[in-house]
Amino acid sequence: MQVTDLEPRLVWKNFAALSAIPRCSGHEEAAARFVLDWAAERGLEARQDAVGNVVVRVPASPGLDDRPTVVLQGHLDMVCEKNADVDHDFTRDPIRLKVDGDFVTAEGTTLGADNGLGVASAMAVAEDPDAVHGPLEILCTIDEERGLTGAASLEPGFVTGRTLLNLDTEELGALYVGCAGGGDVVARWRLPLVEAPAGTVGRRVAVRGLAGGHSGMDIIENRGNALKFALRLLDRARRAGIPVDLGRFEGGSKRNAIPREAWADVAVPAEQAEAFAALAAELAAELRAAFPTDPDLALTVTEAEVPRVAADPRAMLAALLAAPSGVLAMSRDVPGLVETSNNLGVVRWEADGALARVEAVCASRSSVGSELEATRDALRALFEHAGASVLMEASYPGWKPNLDSPVLALSREVHAEVLGAAPEVKAVHAGLECGLIGERYPGLDMISFGPDVEGAHSPDERVRIASVAPFYAFLKALLARLAA
Repeated sequence: MQVTDLEPRLVWKNFAALSAIPRCSGHEEAAARFVLDWAAERGLEARQDAVGNVVVRVPASPGLDDRPTVVLQGHLDMVCEKNADVDHDFTRDPIRLKVDGDFVTAEGTTLGADNGLGVASAMAVAEDPDAVHGPLEILCTIDEERGLTGAASLEPGFVTGRTLLNLDTEELGALYVGCAGGGDVVARWRLPLVEAPAGTVGRRVAVRGLAGGHSGMDIIENRGNALKFALRLLDRARRAGIPVDLGRFEGGSKRNAIPREAWADVAVPAEQAEAFAALAAELAAELRAAFPTDPDLALTVTEAEVPRVAADPRAMLAALLAAPSGVLAMSRDVPGLVETSNNLGVVRWEADGALARVEAVCASRSSVGSELEATRDALRALFEHAGASVLMEASYPGWKPNLDSPVLALSREVHAEVLGAAPEVKAVHAGLECGLIGERYPGLDMISFGPDVEGAHSPDERVRIASVAPFYAFLKALLARLAA
């Protein structure tokens, strides 16, 4: 069965078409053009702003022109992650969709259901002859995954609706009314390189097979961080009296994805190479026991060429090891909700002659603004103490829940009528664009919902097929009630 054979066909047709277009964060030009062309083919008014956001205006169903405008919002970009053994170029290759039992997934890459399904569903409503609605504005933002910069740059008047339905959450049966704010901390070191000591042999430490996942949605699962595991081995070797000289250290690929893979090239004394490998095997066994969330975890040591090593990386390695990564505090107000977290997401290493430039990126989140900044300040202090230059990226606001929201009250009624059960009302430990959009357009009445998406931001991302039809039915019914 092909994805385009699934129901509702309009949703899956649009999702398949969008999946054929490269759209990594920061490179959404082709996806934006796809939406603009789609609108032009249907005679719909559309425009693009200076940063690349797109809005499409959809006329009301007959007789409903005087109803209030509703904004349907999703983001065009996707997290581009793949398994190391997969040959895929995200700048030109389409996502290879496949139906796998009860799910739609991709072949070794992220699927892009976050948030391609939201955009595809908004487009489907505009095409659906059975959909009843007032005037609609389909707002497609860019660069959500790297820091919500598209939403942060929305210009006044780009959308006019005062009710917004964000289609970017990943749990059927839940209505989201709040989210965490966030911000990145970037630490950079410049390390002199010298010849590896005489009598040493090169070894490559590789951490692979971790589950990874979304650093907001999945942080509560206590999944392993590949960067942290590699750092633990290097520290354990040092404490065991095995000199380890660092020739390279890197891992992770996205600040908001829990790192699944990491590598370290090291030089160790030849007579202690076996002891170093034994330490790695010992740590790997401990990690597999401590992290049942990562059953495929592999920590290996193989031969490698390490001609040059960092003169003194000890302060940098200590700071990266000490930097918190995971849940830091749980909400006092919402049971089961993470309040504050940090993700050591990426370490990049670039060697140029006698110098290595190392960059580490942490993504911090909190639903309490002061705690977000306290976490970022602590990271800044730690990294500066370790000799790094530190960049505090601009943070973005959270979305404070409004339990008296009119659209929430109506959504609860419609949900019970259409899906046969009362929805759960939740907040999420992730950066939904509602916080920023609400800041740009004060007074917007907003909720967020979506179908079941698992493993977002990792190659394990998948959509439960049976959730898409009821999600779309609820969306259509809610629009009809808003226009009634």
